[in-house]
Amino acid sequence: MSNTVSDFAIERLHNWGIKKIFGYPGDGINGLMGALERAQDKVEFIQVRHEEMAAFMACGYAKFSGEVGVCMATSGPGAIHLLNGLYDANMDHQPVVAIIGQQQRAALGGDYQQEVDLTTLFKDVAKEYVQLASSPTQIRHLIDRAVRIAQDQRTVTCVIIPADVQEMEAQAPPRAHGTVHSGIGHAYSHITPIEEQIKAAADILNQGKKIAILIGSGARHAQEEILQVADLLGAGIAKALLGKDVLDDTLPFVTGAIGLLGTKPSWDMMMDCDTFLMIGSSFPYSEFLPEEGQAKGIQIDIDGRKLSLRFPMDINLKGDAKSTLTELIPYLQYKQDRSWREKIEKNVADWWQTLEARAMNSANPLNPQRVFWELSPKLPYNVILTSDSGSSANWYARDLKIRGDMRASLSGNLATMGPGVPYAIAAKFAHPDRPVIACVGDGAMQMNGMLGLITLQKYVDKWQDKRLIILILNNSDLNQVTWEQRVMLGDPKFEDSQTIPNINFSKYAELLGFIGIRVDNPNDVAAAWDKALSADRPVIFEAMVDPNVPPLPPHITLQQAYNFMSSIVKGDPNRVGMIKQAFKDGVEDYIH
Repeated sequence: MSNTVSDFAIERLHNWGIKKIFGYPGDGINGLMGALERAQDKVEFIQVRHEEMAAFMACGYAKFSGEVGVCMATSGPGAIHLLNGLYDANMDHQPVVAIIGQQQRAALGGDYQQEVDLTTLFKDVAKEYVQLASSPTQIRHLIDRAVRIAQDQRTVTCVIIPADVQEMEAQAPPRAHGTVHSGIGHAYSHITPIEEQIKAAADILNQGKKIAILIGSGARHAQEEILQVADLLGAGIAKALLGKDVLDDTLPFVTGAIGLLGTKPSWDMMMDCDTFLMIGSSFPYSEFLPEEGQAKGIQIDIDGRKLSLRFPMDINLKGDAKSTLTELIPYLQYKQDRSWREKIEKNVADWWQTLEARAMNSANPLNPQRVFWELSPKLPYNVILTSDSGSSANWYARDLKIRGDMRASLSGNLATMGPGVPYAIAAKFAHPDRPVIACVGDGAMQMNGMLGLITLQKYVDKWQDKRLIILILNNSDLNQVTWEQRVMLGDPKFEDSQTIPNINFSKYAELLGFIGIRVDNPNDVAAAWDKALSADRPVIFEAMVDPNVPPLPPHITLQQAYNFMSSIVKGDPNRVGMIKQAFKDGVEDYIH
């Protein structure tokens, strides 16, 4: 057995297959840091600039590697910093283990320096498993259960190890009453509903004439089965944001994203369908799904707690997507009438024309849609895409076409600012031989991204393919919220809250030894992407974009239109540009 509790904990994580730990040091985890130094040949410690980024990177690593992500922080303030990234992992159902330090046991309850009730603090985000170690004999089962539960439940778990326990001699639990003797290993199983439920679902799908399918990240390993079901039923397929990379966007019946950041074909399909099949998604916005009573509903989800939550389903199938669809397919009948599919395909084709026309509209100085539209056909077949929250997510969702082996993700359910760059760096640790592109706004870049560049500089030489491109939409505006203020509340832009400092990000990149590209002319965009994609080092692609280009939802309600006009009447400082750009995109909608 290893010398100290810390040595044993790191060795145990290694035995579970953990290769990397993202974190930041502090005296509350000095024992663990020493153990990591002694185990450098087994587990790599990735030093970030802020503990929040450690949690984001653990989440991103889990998303892109399929493995358990692990982050580490010191007691008190370091542990607190982890929370936002851990909630991101929790809400997107990613297996992440947090290892946290704590003050010495003798000090607990004494209002000691940096003493925080960590068990209570983490009880929500790590609700499936959070435990404080009080004895060396606990460490084995605490680590084992934390990793196993994170894997099994696809969630966040947490182990808190006081500083004095970290430095104690490691001890095996004695074979005695009141001890736990855990082991390593987790086996995944295929879960399928009973045959009676499968047949009932098939009956509804066979009777439907206009079938809409919505997929999320839970459908990731069932692409072939989903396509077979869609072909049999003549259905169209919409994708929740976390399911963007599940299916190819070049398929003519894939309608793209759904929701506020979604597409008009997805909206039209949901509003017209008579049967709704939801697979592996917890998409939250019910107003973008069929109205109650309009359509029969079937849902497939591995988590029974998520069934019939967003729409009152007629049949709820608890099971993994691939196994359940495999059982379902033999009972489905091929639909001879393909008029519904043909309508969807026409809508999709028209939509891509609309997006191209929108992207080519002039703006001052640059249309953000143009930046994404020019990038899309140039994307390497194996690229990994990340996006931050904000208006960048709109264009990421709509204008970038997934194809081939591409992967993509963002903060789906928490929709927090800040993970775009940490996700991208984590993706490089997971796949050092693949190119990575992060799409972020200048607000998110100032919040976390600039610190991320320093971490990137520290580790870039480790990767075979050094292409990591960070696209920054520079408009000196917290643009998504600015438009939400206008369209949701009818308020003009509040400049004190929305206008942010102007930073020359490309120059900052050059200070770190990266390539900085600044583009403000639409005619230069395509060549700039060629330069960035052929670079031999990380690139900051700074696009000077117009904040007045509206991230239009797929369907504008009368209330939203009224609120938009109200913000203008109230004297929005950008009202002239707003009207001009909204008119241009509105014309493209009408023409196409």
